[in-house]
Amino acid sequence: MSISTPGGPERRPTVVSTGKKPAAGRPAAGDKPAAKAGAGKPAGKGAPRPGAGGKGRKPVTPVKVSQGRSWGPIALFAAVGVLAVAIIGIGAWSVYQGAQPWQKRADAINGMVDFRKKDKDLVKGGNHQPGTIKYDVSPPVAGPHNQAWQNCMGDVYPAPIANEHAVHSLEHGTVWITYRPDLPADQVAKLESKVKGKEKLMLSPYEGLDKPISLQAWGFQLKVDDADDGRIDEFIKTLRVNASIEGPNALCDQGITATGTTPRDNVQPNMPEQPTQ
Repeated sequence: MSISTPGGPERRPTVVSTGKKPAAGRPAAGDKPAAKAGAGKPAGKGAPRPGAGGKGRKPVTPVKVSQGRSWGPIALFAAVGVLAVAIIGIGAWSVYQGAQPWQKRADAINGMVDFRKKDKDLVKGGNHQPGTIKYDVSPPVAGPHNQAWQNCMGDVYPAPIANEHAVHSLEHGTVWITYRPDLPADQVAKLESKVKGKEKLMLSPYEGLDKPISLQAWGFQLKVDDADDGRIDEFIKTLRVNASIEGPNALCDQGITATGTTPRDNVQPNMPEQPTQ
């Protein structure tokens, strides 16, 4: 069969079918063999790369449009970071403070009077004397005292107690909180909440105080105007037990439980007492 194209200057040659298929791997008659990639072209730089816009042009890189930063989450994370650093810093400072010698922490309490530095003979301890004892410091913070101590297991005494028994309790590491009898009831209640049921603490009214509230430990004294004063808690935390000169195991129970300013001579601490004046 023959196929011819219309006449004209661009006539195509007539293709004559012979009825035979070309052999496998061989091109049919009239076909041009496919050019191998890179054949006839020099390798190396300068070879044009196909792309949009014609031969030899480099592809155009898409332009990225910035949508701006979201400052809300960034500010939130920054605030959380600052808070975390502050918490860590406070915790580290608390640990550092707790690791300081208690004497150094006591000296840091504003208004604290340290009689251990002022009168070393006063704070020697171990001097038991019968009868009434005259003290130069009021309330007393150290010095000679009765052989029996005042019970100091978080006892709240509604009336004054004997100095001579109270000082012995201080020697055992007790913090003795005293207050003027005219202190308002709500203030007294706040002091009671700090003391009641806690070993090596005791509370009692005291006549003739020059400040509404006075705190005593062996060799230390702090006077304040208000039960909400934060130094009260700091005084207790720093000096309770620590100020003892007989060690942390010195007894606070089995002591005198009666009120009254007259010392009980020749009375064993664990014997029942009757209030006297």
